[in-house]
Amino acid sequence: MPEVWQAALALLAGLAGLVWGADRFVAGSAALALRLGLSKLVIGLTIVSLGTSAPEIMIAVSAAQRGAGELAIGNALGSNLANIGLVLGATALIAPLPVQRHLLGQEIPALLAVTVLAGFVLRDARLTAGEGFFLIALLLLLLWMTVRLKKRRHGSEEEDVEIRDYTASRGFLWFGIGLAALLASADILVWGASHLAAAAGISPLVIGLTVVAVGTSLPELAASVASALKGHFDLAIGNVVGSNVVNILAVMAVPGIIAPLYMQPVVFQRDYLAMLAMTLLLVSAVATSLWRRPYGARIGRRIGALLLGSYGAYYWLLLQT
Repeated sequence: MPEVWQAALALLAGLAGLVWGADRFVAGSAALALRLGLSKLVIGLTIVSLGTSAPEIMIAVSAAQRGAGELAIGNALGSNLANIGLVLGATALIAPLPVQRHLLGQEIPALLAVTVLAGFVLRDARLTAGEGFFLIALLLLLLWMTVRLKKRRHGSEEEDVEIRDYTASRGFLWFGIGLAALLASADILVWGASHLAAAAGISPLVIGLTVVAVGTSLPELAASVASALKGHFDLAIGNVVGSNVVNILAVMAVPGIIAPLYMQPVVFQRDYLAMLAMTLLLVSAVATSLWRRPYGARIGRRIGALLLGSYGAYYWLLLQT
């Protein structure tokens, strides 16, 4: 077995490679899609939204291939917990987060439905190939419906995402480099995380819920905090909601498709229920703020502290069990 420091170094190197590779992959694939004639709106709602979850997806692929599917499940659930508790909580402590009215009519219902669906998938402590394919199909349907809805309301050429001025050849080059970096980094990270878990005497599930989940959420945390400090935080809640939907439908689906697995019952009893509770807390905060202030609604520092405190309480529960 490799030394603990080697496993830890591999985990850190894998995280860094995933962040860099995801950025190159999104830029390259978006440039290619634009050259192929897709509108910037469609690219923003599909390629870029999936690209932000590319590190988690690649980790799920590598973990499933290595027989560590619980690490992938832990990463999906842990990333959702970190997005709500850590990213939104810390950002709201810095500056109040505006709440858009369309959240209650579009994104929030989708998040609630997908979160409840995840409970049905995880309640029997196993993930089958059929469930995995169903989750992926639902993701594709949801993306298609979102694109159609946004086109009808805002016009097909609304620029939801800024795409760099890449040529087709340069876009293809960065697409290939980014994809290769994602695949290699995910493999290095899963190798390091698996050996670190074995050396520490804990399960890959816990490593996925903690170190890997927080690590893959750090870029979002850094970006959200930096945006809040500059006064640009209008999309923070919407971005977290979208990321959490993709984590459930894409990241959780991969282990089921590649290598169906049985999980510990605690995955549902502790981790899923914690994710459900944090999601309901966020939904309640959004609904209450819109009810009290239909215009100018926001999530303030009190809710931010509550979200961050709830995330800390989950870690305490994790250590106890």
